[in-house]
Amino acid sequence: MKELSQLLQGIPGSVTVSVNEKAKAMQAAGLDVISLAGGDPDFDTPGHIVEAAVAAIQSGKTHYPAPTKGTPDILEAIARKMDRENGIKVNSKSDVIVTPGSKWALFIALAAVVNPGDEVLYLEPVWVSYPPMIRLVGGRPVPVSLPAESDFTITEELLAKAITRKSKALLINSPNNPTGRVLSRDEVEAIASAALKYDLLVIADEVYEKLIYGDRRHYSIGAEPNMAERTITTNGLSKGYAMTGWRLGWLAGPTEIVKLAGKYNSHSVTSAATFTMAAAVAALNGPQDDVEAMRRSYQDRRDFMISALAGIEGIECQSPEGAFYLFPRFTQTEKDSVELSESLLDKAGIAATPGIAFGASGEKHLRFSFAISMNNLERAAERLERAVPRL
Repeated sequence: MKELSQLLQGIPGSVTVSVNEKAKAMQAAGLDVISLAGGDPDFDTPGHIVEAAVAAIQSGKTHYPAPTKGTPDILEAIARKMDRENGIKVNSKSDVIVTPGSKWALFIALAAVVNPGDEVLYLEPVWVSYPPMIRLVGGRPVPVSLPAESDFTITEELLAKAITRKSKALLINSPNNPTGRVLSRDEVEAIASAALKYDLLVIADEVYEKLIYGDRRHYSIGAEPNMAERTITTNGLSKGYAMTGWRLGWLAGPTEIVKLAGKYNSHSVTSAATFTMAAAVAALNGPQDDVEAMRRSYQDRRDFMISALAGIEGIECQSPEGAFYLFPRFTQTEKDSVELSESLLDKAGIAATPGIAFGASGEKHLRFSFAISMNNLERAAERLERAVPRL
């Protein structure tokens, strides 16, 4: 057999997926493992959304959608949602594409703007799939490492140090996976200033925007002055609406970029499923009570875990402002994050994602998901209290 793809052979698999799958395999084998490694809400999809999908299937909406980039109903629902909630005005007919998951929306957004050798900046710690996606479309991933000591705060000065004449775009994610940070007003303004000054496109991943706690607020970069023409916003229903398995996301932005992304979409996946688009209309246009109830539950779980970790010597953990992850730093061990992850799994039956998977600035950290039941979080806290001093 001739040599297979050198590009794909050089790209690592998803650490978050592999750790979560290992934990599930151990659970299936009868071992008592508490998995804090995943990113899948433990809630069921709200009933009115399920009912809309079932009704769509029963009425024969099981063929290709027309147009394939999204039915008029879902395109209009997304455009209205972005205007109402994000302050971003888009033309539903030309500026939006519905995709099978927000991950694919990110991919085709990158494919639409990146030429071979273009540099794409991202803020680190970073979701594990950003650098591979940049490489897969021919770009060069460039990390902007944010220091844990300043709670991973972004400044225009840090951005400027990473920008070169080859810089094309910047990927941002707020609320952030893995840190739970929500970009402040000052940070959003710093990013917009740098984008305008250095002629950067911005791809904004807003998939966790429904999950924000306390008095923090979500700011969409595409709503900033002069940023609409250089911002691609991606989003989806997986996290806020507990719809990970439905695979429904979207991207929205400047017409010329969306048109190119549409070409990639049509020659690859063709479209998202028609009946999931009907479900998405019900999600976006329908009652939001279930979304708020889930958010409140996550906030309660966050508060419990922050309080529990504060009592364990050897762990430092900032309270996340959004998403459903903790990113604690382990301060009294010589082990690196991979060794920490392995030790916790072997000695305490806790599956966690090593911080190095999210970039160099994530070393000595682990990512814990609190998108699991309070009962399991209580059990995990007890195990951590016993195990951490022995790490």
